[in-house]
Amino acid sequence: MNKNGEVIIIEDNQDDQFLFETVFDTLDYPNKRVYFKDGEAALEYLHKPGVIPFLILSDINLPKLTGLELREKLKTDEDLNLKCIPYLFFSSEANQQMVMDAYSLSAQGFFVKPKAIVELTDVIRSMMNYWGRCAAPNNFR
Repeated sequence: MNKNGEVIIIEDNQDDQFLFETVFDTLDYPNKRVYFKDGEAALEYLHKPGVIPFLILSDINLPKLTGLELREKLKTDEDLNLKCIPYLFFSSEANQQMVMDAYSLSAQGFFVKPKAIVELTDVIRSMMNYWGRCAAPNNFR
């Protein structure tokens, strides 16, 4: 896990992208944010040499390659799996099947997007602090 790496945000809704950016600006984390509107573009980016993000926040319902499909590809790709990138789902809605599917793919979290920006700020702060304190196998290289 690269704690200084980028936060990859895969979200096709521009209003939600704006809210995420507002929250990250407010919290003033040094991590650069990189946004993608679909899972396919994110996957292509993650395969670039030298790209080792800190965290991936992904919607479930995405064009071209859904969040679940992307998570499965990352989990089964040996090179990407070794990067130990926490993968968290952030969806507007959730049901039991969605959550079960996410965790069956070894997602490290599933969050429902809060309606209020104060709540979104609290959730993002908690995520960043938690993963910032976690040890990962590749922290010992």
